Amino acid sequence: MKSDLEQSIRFCQSLDGLRIAYATIGRGPALVRAAHFFTHIDFDLGSPVWHPWLVELSRHRQLVRYDGRGCGLSDLDPAPQTLDAWVADLEAVVDAAGLTRFALIGCSQGAAIAIDYAVRHPQRVSCLVLLGGYSRGPMRRDPTQAQVKEAKLLVEMIKVGWGRDNPAFRQVFTSLFIPDGSPEQVDWFNELERLSTSPEHAARVVAAFGQIDVTALAARIACPALVLHARGDARVPFEEGRRTAGLIPGARFVPLESRNHALLAGEPAFAHCFGEIQSFLDEHDASPRHGSAFKNLSPSERALVELLAHGLDNLQIAAHLGLAEKTVRNKVSAVFSKLDVATRAQAIVHAREEGFGIQPLPR
Repeated sequence: MKSDLEQSIRFCQSLDGLRIAYATIGRGPALVRAAHFFTHIDFDLGSPVWHPWLVELSRHRQLVRYDGRGCGLSDLDPAPQTLDAWVADLEAVVDAAGLTRFALIGCSQGAAIAIDYAVRHPQRVSCLVLLGGYSRGPMRRDPTQAQVKEAKLLVEMIKVGWGRDNPAFRQVFTSLFIPDGSPEQVDWFNELERLSTSPEHAARVVAAFGQIDVTALAARIACPALVLHARGDARVPFEEGRRTAGLIPGARFVPLESRNHALLAGEPAFAHCFGEIQSFLDEHDASPRHGSAFKNLSPSERALVELLAHGLDNLQIAAHLGLAEKTVRNKVSAVFSKLDVATRAQAIVHAREEGFGIQPLPR
């Protein structure tokens, strides 16, 4: 599937030195997606499953997403997987992207990462969206002996069959994620599982997911929160989504009529879900993040910021404004001082978060 989206891929280093791949799509207020399993930021772009998600999440926004350690374009990680390491990856990405305040979305196990991050950095998260997520892993839900046995069997299946050309083993996971998927969507999802990570890493990650527990942290969320969950979700029980919403003070809970863990474009729940998300983000992420600083800019300085947000260099800005390049350089320095930023990249990110650079430049 050919994508009509354009993305920019970059790399940053996490706390322990691993390279983490991240991508940005679109312009506008920043929306960061905490990493979940089965991602490949390059392969996902043309996905019949994830492409519609990317279109919706980047609508009038700058979507920042990344491959978690060991997945996609990020470095493999032979160490045992921990929530602290996953949160460190998210911290590295938002710092590298120059984001100071943003909306945060966590899907599936990414919900726990998002909850943890929002508690550690309340000043940076304007609002929180959790979709198909959970605050405690399967092994923290008082599992029966049969459920424990099933979880261990699942990990062994991953070790044995994940990397095979025959998708029979991976089909087990696909049927949990998209039971109503079309043949094209199912085939693509099977292939994503193989391409996204190695059998060894997949087994480590799935085992670690079972031990997640951010129950206490969820009660400390201070920002507006929206929690959505499919009633028939076969991967994460509906009750876990309801429970998480009940833990977060003031969270709004939206049940979705679907059996798919990864909602599919065309089903009614897809439009319902992303309509709710867009309305929530418009309401809670529209407040100015640097409004006081931008109000201090003169009209000519705001015109300069608009050109900066489009990625123009000083010479190009000078041509647009009919000024000498040296004059533009001095004006840029003055704007940096008023916005309290040190680099051009930071200035551009802040400007785009405030809505600069969205409209096409006049020819």
